[in-house]
Amino acid sequence: MFTGIVEEIGEITAVEPSGDGVRLTVRAPKAVSDAAHGDSISVSGVCLTVVDQGPDWFTADVMLQTLDMSTLDGVAAGRVVNLERATVAHGRLGGHIVQGHIDGTGEVLEVRPGAQWRVLRIALPADLAPLVVDKGSIAVDGVSLTVSDASPAAPADGVHWFEVSLIPETLTATTLGSRVAGERVNLETDILARHVQRLFSFAAPAAHPELTAAAAAPTEGGSA
Repeated sequence: MFTGIVEEIGEITAVEPSGDGVRLTVRAPKAVSDAAHGDSISVSGVCLTVVDQGPDWFTADVMLQTLDMSTLDGVAAGRVVNLERATVAHGRLGGHIVQGHIDGTGEVLEVRPGAQWRVLRIALPADLAPLVVDKGSIAVDGVSLTVSDASPAAPADGVHWFEVSLIPETLTATTLGSRVAGERVNLETDILARHVQRLFSFAAPAAHPELTAAAAAPTEGGSA
């Protein structure tokens, strides 16, 4: 379990084939400072399990489903990633409840600079759109963010999107500060919204077929 508060920016230093998945080596001095074999670390929003480690690195296996669902598909050495260790039970919940189970990916449509912040507009799959609400929470590449705007339920051009406003700290402390239009990002919607959607699908499937279809869609189970 994570909170979406990124602790450091790491770098993938090696990618090796491992069955139908890959094994990643990640430079992560802070994340491994108290890590042990089997611990969970969020890598740009994807929960991975430590299988080996050194003074400033760890390795983790990424299964095929995770590759298919996230931006780790096609990952190569040199990519920088957001890192967060699993939260401790007595710690502060600075962001929101983040599982590290990616729902899918979105595409950055627009980056609008402001005087002290930056707004990202991100397209998302239609089945995830009902789970994103203005002023609600969402994790983008593992970063806990508040939705500042969202497209209507039936956008005229058919493109569902949401916006997040990034403060200077987020721009410098995470990889989101370097995002440009056209890039893909990992998305994890609010777990509370997912539970409500699932319950709703049982309560009134005929009245809300769009919610039923979204609830039936498979979601990423994580690799931890």
